[in-house]
Amino acid sequence: MKINPPPIPSISEAEAVVMETLWSENPLSAEQVMQSLAASQSWHESTIKTLLNRLLKKGAITASLEGRRYLYSPVLRRDQWQVAESTGFIDRVFGGQIAPLFAHLSQHRRLSKADLRELRKLIEGMSDGQ
Repeated sequence: MKINPPPIPSISEAEAVVMETLWSENPLSAEQVMQSLAASQSWHESTIKTLLNRLLKKGAITASLEGRRYLYSPVLRRDQWQVAESTGFIDRVFGGQIAPLFAHLSQHRRLSKADLRELRKLIEGMSDGQ
């Protein structure tokens, strides 16, 4: 009997900002998350706590009590989230097709020579069965 892994929770843009902080360093208290985000976000402590509680309910993070504060750590791995987000985006916007995505990028975004070299290398690797 095959056991399917739990579905990847949907993470909002604001929740993703908090997740990025926890992916880079953990465990962190709500105050530490707020300090880490202070330079880039002007969120109040209540906003951080709300986002942490949403992520807890979704199962994306865990909380452990240390003394009188909770420390938060990710359960959801960044690579799992990236796969779910990128697959969902490609499915919704490009009908699950990769070629139209690259056509769109080439028409609407300047690709550097380094980008093109990297893409060629990836495509050649796929052709070689890697």
